[in-house]
Amino acid sequence: MNKEINQPNILLIMPDQMRGDCLSLEHHPVLITPNIDEIGGQGAHFTKAYTTCASCIPARRSLLTGQFPATNGMVGFVGGHPIKSDTLPQLLKDNGYATALIGRNMHQHPYEEGYGFEKQILGSTYIEDDEYSKALDKAIPELGGIRGLGISCNGWQAKPWTYPEHLHPTNWVVKQSRDHIKEIGGNQPQLLVTSFYAPHPPLIPPEYYMNRYLSQDLPEPAIGQWEEPPPNNALGLGVNSNRTVLKGEALKAAQAGYFGLINQIDDQIYWMVREFKDMSIKAKRPWIILFTTDHGEMMGDHYYFRKCEPYEGSSRIPFLIQGSDQLGFKKGLTNDTPVCLEDIMPTLLELAEIEISNNIDGKSLVSLLRGEAEEVRQYLHAEHSPCYSDEQAYHFITDGEFKFIWRPFEGIEQLFNLKSDPNELINLTADEKHEKKLTELRTQLIKTLKNRPEGFTNGSELIANQKYPGVLPGY
Repeated sequence: MNKEINQPNILLIMPDQMRGDCLSLEHHPVLITPNIDEIGGQGAHFTKAYTTCASCIPARRSLLTGQFPATNGMVGFVGGHPIKSDTLPQLLKDNGYATALIGRNMHQHPYEEGYGFEKQILGSTYIEDDEYSKALDKAIPELGGIRGLGISCNGWQAKPWTYPEHLHPTNWVVKQSRDHIKEIGGNQPQLLVTSFYAPHPPLIPPEYYMNRYLSQDLPEPAIGQWEEPPPNNALGLGVNSNRTVLKGEALKAAQAGYFGLINQIDDQIYWMVREFKDMSIKAKRPWIILFTTDHGEMMGDHYYFRKCEPYEGSSRIPFLIQGSDQLGFKKGLTNDTPVCLEDIMPTLLELAEIEISNNIDGKSLVSLLRGEAEEVRQYLHAEHSPCYSDEQAYHFITDGEFKFIWRPFEGIEQLFNLKSDPNELINLTADEKHEKKLTELRTQLIKTLKNRPEGFTNGSELIANQKYPGVLPGY
């Protein structure tokens, strides 16, 4: 094979904070996402994809490096620590790719470091002086930027975007991406990351999308039998609190805002995806499209909001991959074994015929995509150090069917059967019928944590209440 000709063009579409169940392909009761669904429907849909550290900084660091949090040193939400290993865009760039990031920044340090993206057109919504912010200020100076909308960039408040739709951050990012695709010339392989801040708050879909979901009966949050509401039903904690009791109009508005932003992304990517494919066909080059996110959103499940939780709403993510016929992928593939963001780097490196170094933890999914294998790992470990509180910290192990959660400060354990109880309503740790599975997954977590500096285990049992900083020593 001629490596130079056969290196595929790559389009990574990456919303922020999008739940894995928020697709019509996932049989969501109200969401309409035919264009995102098509990527999985005509390619592969990984139904047990997880972020290994459910907040933006560590999740994106793992995507960029192909390394688990404990390998790249970032096991929680902490800024100010540069990446010390090779990144996916840098390796692609070093091997002939043109690399571009358009939209939401990768939330790494230092801010101005591209980490291999030679072109960046940034529109992160919450940043006050990037390209999108300047364009919005120029078009609507009286608004006073996104903050002029009057709602938080982390909270559950929602209101419709009533300004011209082309100025909405989602539309702006797609327009910049389409313009970039049209400008591509020559035979150089391409990496384009189209990165949205939505559906991360502020929950500001255009009025059409907000009203579409306000007019429907929306699903109630999942509330586990094991959970209790926060004191005083979370009154007085503020809109940014990770603990909340969302109900009534506040719940419906938050859901309508969140679902509306996802529906808007789906509509917007239609022409961008087709123009990317057409550009690749014209260049006689294979293409691959990936759709995923950094982490999910609890949206009231178990009285939680935001992320940094081990539960499905926060940790399970959409993960869809489609490739051109030259790549030999099976169409309509559904895989329910554990995969993660770290797997993207080795997958793309293999397809681009670039050597995969030994310090990459992720596994190439090419054999799964071609129907040559059924799984790349038996277990997947995920974690997060304290962010909102010590109690919020977690470790979990999943085999795709069951999930074992350990809270490292209180020592609380939970076991869920994800197949029969996908909403994690029933904790099975006291169920004798599941004692064998509980022991299996606990033993696997002990094995995973055995050499960690925090002292989570002595090799035979888990040890609670150890110091758990967000950055490991040496990073």
